[in-house]
Amino acid sequence: MLSNTCKYAIRALIYLGKFSDGDGTKIGIKKISSDLDIPTPFLGKILQNLVKQKILVSTKGPNGGFGLGKAAEEISLYDIVTIIDGEDFFKNCLISMEPCSTHHESGQPCPVHKSFSEVRQKLSTFYSETTLATIIEDMAGHEDLIKM
Repeated sequence: MLSNTCKYAIRALIYLGKFSDGDGTKIGIKKISSDLDIPTPFLGKILQNLVKQKILVSTKGPNGGFGLGKAAEEISLYDIVTIIDGEDFFKNCLISMEPCSTHHESGQPCPVHKSFSEVRQKLSTFYSETTLATIIEDMAGHEDLIKM
């Protein structure tokens, strides 16, 4: 359901949330790329997009790198998904490629509209309420999921 780009972004943000603390510590892109096994050029594009959206901060130079631009408690999965994949994940119809609406031109909702709208609402709530801090707190014993 999520693009690989979005999954990479989530993994990178969890990694940065865990290892670059609020004291201004930055982690270089080569270290992040190596530890997470994500191609450096691809990761660079993802991280620069997150810098533009003020989710991350970056500095150049020998001690440069990336760090969180906000507290981990302020960055939700919803924020990340909408920045990377857009709101389509939370709005599109399960069957068509368009935003799901109660009635289409024919006046009939799609066959799964009612059931899927409930699922979509639960997904939206989960993604909105789950922050990087929540994930990092719940990671004990699962660090291998982001290849640390």
